[in-house]
Amino acid sequence: MNFALWALPPFDALHAVLIIPAGAAVLLALLPGYWLAARLNALAALATLIAAVLLVLERPANSGGYLFVDDLNIVFVVLSTFVGFTTAVFSASYIGHELEIGRLTPRYLRFYHTMYQTLMFAMNLGLLANNIGLMWVAIELATLTTVLMVGIYRTHEALEAAWKYFILGSVGIALALFGTILVYMAARPVIGEGHDAMVWTALIEKAHAFSPELLNVAFVFLMLGYGTKVGLAPLHAWLPDAHAEGPTPISAVLSGLLLNVALYAVIRCKVLVDGAIPTAFAKNLMMGFGLVSVVVAAFLLSRQKDIKRLFAYSSIEHMGIITFAFGMGGPVANFAGLLHMTVHSLTKSAIFFAVGHATQKCGTQLMDGIRGMITQSPLIGWGLMIGTLAILGMPPFGVFAS
Repeated sequence: MNFALWALPPFDALHAVLIIPAGAAVLLALLPGYWLAARLNALAALATLIAAVLLVLERPANSGGYLFVDDLNIVFVVLSTFVGFTTAVFSASYIGHELEIGRLTPRYLRFYHTMYQTLMFAMNLGLLANNIGLMWVAIELATLTTVLMVGIYRTHEALEAAWKYFILGSVGIALALFGTILVYMAARPVIGEGHDAMVWTALIEKAHAFSPELLNVAFVFLMLGYGTKVGLAPLHAWLPDAHAEGPTPISAVLSGLLLNVALYAVIRCKVLVDGAIPTAFAKNLMMGFGLVSVVVAAFLLSRQKDIKRLFAYSSIEHMGIITFAFGMGGPVANFAGLLHMTVHSLTKSAIFFAVGHATQKCGTQLMDGIRGMITQSPLIGWGLMIGTLAILGMPPFGVFAS
């Protein structure tokens, strides 16, 4: 029998970023026990990070296929894999403690680790996709994966948060799908039917010939759809509940990664609209959503008593700032948006690491019950204090600079 091995995709850094988490998810689904699974989860995340770093060095030429790399998505991929690795390391000790106190059972641990690597695969696929339909599928897969992980505790509150996330996320992804179809309809008369009319590199090259009216309508649906995933007000209702009721590592992934992937989709759509329409329509819409998110989150922040909800609203505020910057556009604003996104992801994930350990030690998520951490556990206490100052934008931290 002649096996056509030449037909298999090459195992280079570009494919490794996707193959490693996908393969790890399958292996973790079959692997019993906690000790080995937790370490394999972290090892797979490390291997994916190394592949992402090699991808920066390789920078493969774009062939117009289903995957591509450029100056924008490579930043997102490296950041995503780095936070994914650090969160996997934190997750090993956090989930182990949850198992010890009985909040999680061994039955759900295999599911948790499998879903974690599936989420890494889906987010990387969404960032590297050269097809707007494939990008939509990847973000939908990431959404469904996080919905399942938010409800993993199986409490009434956790299941309610998961259902709210599922319903609002489904509405958002349906709007994004309709916007994607409208983009295809705008491209079809110029590029032709089939796969080529959904390829990002082909779309951006010929965007100037697309129907401006159709792209305007498409961007409204795409902004509303993917904006729901970003957590922009008034589409943010799922985010605080998902943070408060899900495992803390998932809160770190949501704030540090998934919101960025959805924002990446919005940025791609804005670039396409800007290439076709010589107006500030997309710019003004993004700036408007960003500004409303900052104002709404700022008012709601002052009313929170749950520490994870507090930092969830902080994520809404910062995503509003980042959306505003990318909406403004231009070299300085885009650089500021990328810088703010990077330092926010790193800072917020580190904060949730400290929050996770603090809530486990104190046995509560209410801020009134989390006291004396600097005395009880100096590393966690000082980490939480420094992280809070950093995310507030105090100098000399990165958020202040951005």
